Amino acid sequence: MVTLDEISRAVVSLVRLGATFRLVYCMVRLEGAQEEQGQYKKRAKNTVLFYILAESVWQIKELVFYYYR
Repeated sequence: MVTLDEISRAVVSLVRLGATFRLVYCMVRLEGAQEEQGQYKKRAKNTVLFYILAESVWQIKELVFYYYR
């Protein structure tokens, strides 16, 4: 049976992988597309902000679960 902790670890892994691949994609496209540089810079910045926010949410969740156990 799959527990809530295993599901949350899987989701965290998917978020990390997704953010990493998105950032790499934006950096590769940034090198190639001169006319769309501003757009891909903004997308890369938003990806980094999303990753920071997602990691913060998971850390807060862990703190709350630790506190109430």
